Amino acid sequence: MYAVIASGGKQYKVQEGDIINVEKLAVAEGESLTIDQVLLVAKDGDVKVGTPTVAGASIVAKVIEHGKGDKVIAFRYKPKKSVRVKKGHRQPYTKLAIEKINA
Repeated sequence: MYAVIASGGKQYKVQEGDIINVEKLAVAEGESLTIDQVLLVAKDGDVKVGTPTVAGASIVAKVIEHGKGDKVIAFRYKPKKSVRVKKGHRQPYTKLAIEKINA
């Protein structure tokens, strides 16, 4: 059984027991979270596709940790002008453990 969920403007294919990184959520570590944005649910060959979400479907997930991703360097320069701009960015994320898919 698997589902496709939407979180933070992105879509994720999840199964029970999966661990995924999503855009940072305002939920404390160790708490459970219910995600209602379920776009698709597949169970034993039976596929339910939502318009845009599947009615009555939800995902129960537990927040494992909050963190920051790898550093991404944005470097810009103009040749022969002594212009050098270096910026770094680390995207915050929330690590979720998928506990149950309610279809």
